[in-house]
Amino acid sequence: MPALQSVCYTVGMKFPRLMPYVPTWKNAALAVLSAVLLILAFPDFEFWFLAWFGLVPLLWSIERQKESAARSFLLGWLWGFVFFTGTCWWLTFAPITYAGFPPIVAYLLLFCVTGIVGIFPGIFAAILSFLIRRFGNIAIFAAPFIWVFAEFLRYWLTGNNWNAIGYSQALGGHAVRFASVGGVILVGFFVFLGNTISTYWLTYMRRYYVFVIAVFYFAFVALSGGKDSGSILRLSGYPTTGRIIAIQPNVPMSGLTYEKWKQLRQRHVELAESALKQLPTENRSPTTVIFPESPMNFMYEEDEEFRDFLRRLAAKNNVNVLFNSAEPDISDNKYFNSAVLVGTDGKEIAQYDKIYLLPFGESVPGPLQSIVPAFVGSFSYGKEYDLLPIGDAKAGVMICFESHFGELGREYVREGADMLIEMTNDGYLGPTPVLRQHLANAIFRAVETNRPVLRVTNVGITAYINEGGQVTDATQGYTEDSRVWSVAKSDGGQTFYVKYGDWFAWLCSIVTLVLLALTFRPRSH
Repeated sequence: MPALQSVCYTVGMKFPRLMPYVPTWKNAALAVLSAVLLILAFPDFEFWFLAWFGLVPLLWSIERQKESAARSFLLGWLWGFVFFTGTCWWLTFAPITYAGFPPIVAYLLLFCVTGIVGIFPGIFAAILSFLIRRFGNIAIFAAPFIWVFAEFLRYWLTGNNWNAIGYSQALGGHAVRFASVGGVILVGFFVFLGNTISTYWLTYMRRYYVFVIAVFYFAFVALSGGKDSGSILRLSGYPTTGRIIAIQPNVPMSGLTYEKWKQLRQRHVELAESALKQLPTENRSPTTVIFPESPMNFMYEEDEEFRDFLRRLAAKNNVNVLFNSAEPDISDNKYFNSAVLVGTDGKEIAQYDKIYLLPFGESVPGPLQSIVPAFVGSFSYGKEYDLLPIGDAKAGVMICFESHFGELGREYVREGADMLIEMTNDGYLGPTPVLRQHLANAIFRAVETNRPVLRVTNVGITAYINEGGQVTDATQGYTEDSRVWSVAKSDGGQTFYVKYGDWFAWLCSIVTLVLLALTFRPRSH
């Protein structure tokens, strides 16, 4: 790592007062190596197994730099900056492609974001080095608790926990099952614990019994049941109560003239009617056609021509239609980003207004609203966890970014949801890793709630995710396609996560704060 060595040397020569706070280049290289290994564990690389030992270099570098919390903080920050830049570079796609930003400006903005988010791994590293210095080698086993605390802190302060370590296991790992107990945070804890055991053996003990413990730990995780085995509660065996026709229209993100808009809307109908031909005409279960979130910008309440269009579609094919729509919020003179369900007569049956709006995309935090414009639109926040009828079953809807929030799926199931439906459009972010990273979020929502997630997207990846997190019937990205799925009522059972939410994240936070408090106790002599 000549570049890192040069940077560390230059800082020491030009700013000698900063030298006590700058990690050695070798430790910095270890942190970068660790970040690269974790990048490879996430989509699009998906070498998920690397996450189980990819954090060892970071932990080792912190142990080597434990005498300075400031240096350890910078090691953690460097890890976070490299990791989040390497996994979220796709954030530059929309500004460059659609807003005309020069690439250098887009990437500088990205570096600002990833630099801020890197603070949280930095907090982890500083706390861990402090505990190791205070309590000795055994304090390394506090690392998984501190890591969860840092990820949970990131979530609460930023409203975002994208690419938390646990998500690395969504598309191949065997630890996903534990999400039904403690969410993605618990899965991340198990991954980090594996790294901790390996680090302890390599750094401190190198003894036979520690190696045996490591072997038994990894065997336990591997054999405890992966996605193929399903989850603790099963929904299979219940009769079909309805059918879903999922439309993936591949609507382009720009260049939509009114004529082109009408042609694409008609193409939605053609895809739906083509899929309907696959269904038996006799004794057909109630059928719902789903249009995904897209740039089509439907407005059911205020567009009479669109209401007529829906009435014709629904009546001709005897189907309900679920679609994304901008619906007026009379109280605030704004619009909701909504999911609207209309019946076979074209009249509204139910409406869900998006609760978790995309920061700076769909809403700007209050103090900044007069300064910073929202990129997509300034929407009102929904407040109700409205369920939509799908045949005799009930569905909770997640609109795009909302599939990132475990508590949304949890509240839906507590209200009686039999399934979750995700309507999303990742087209603005291009054919990048975001497509599969977003899919990873939906996989965890299925396992956490023990409910299937029916993912209906504009450009992909449309897929049926069963209660155990297994992805089936997936479409290719940036293609026009459709899917037909049967749905059923659940048995009403609730997982431990649905009942108790982020209990494990709170537990780890309490453990971390207690350990920090203990460091201030006077040493016994």
